[in-house]
Amino acid sequence: MIGESAPNFTLKNTSKEDVSLADYAGKTVILAFYPGAFTGVCDTEMCSFQDNLSKLNESNSDVIGISVDSPWANAEFASKYNLKFELLSDIDREVVEAYDAKFVGLGGIEGYESANRVVVVIDKEGIVRHRWVAENPGVEPDYDEIVSFAQSLS
Repeated sequence: MIGESAPNFTLKNTSKEDVSLADYAGKTVILAFYPGAFTGVCDTEMCSFQDNLSKLNESNSDVIGISVDSPWANAEFASKYNLKFELLSDIDREVVEAYDAKFVGLGGIEGYESANRVVVVIDKEGIVRHRWVAENPGVEPDYDEIVSFAQSLS
């Protein structure tokens, strides 16, 4: 996947509007796949990206959070933590599949398919330049490393 074109997608945001990766052409994009809203580590992860958002925006980088949660759950999640970046709902799990970011059995629920904790950095030309995958959903990425990498692409 690294060095290849990022698979395009269109998903619903918290307002049930379509958002496409193509909408971010010319920008560095951090796709932050997360297993589920209101699940502790996911809360910490999204808040960490929010804390770094101004630095990322200054370097022409945007964050997009993606989970299999509904737009309504994501809207409550964004509201609770005052998240100022898009949270998208991959309810059909097509984007999770396209980015090889699926996790099966979250919370011990056999057969339940969610997103794993995966971070993908896409450059301005739409090429995947960095990919980090959690060993398990309880592991967080190195936020400073991801922010520095994204800033280096600007």
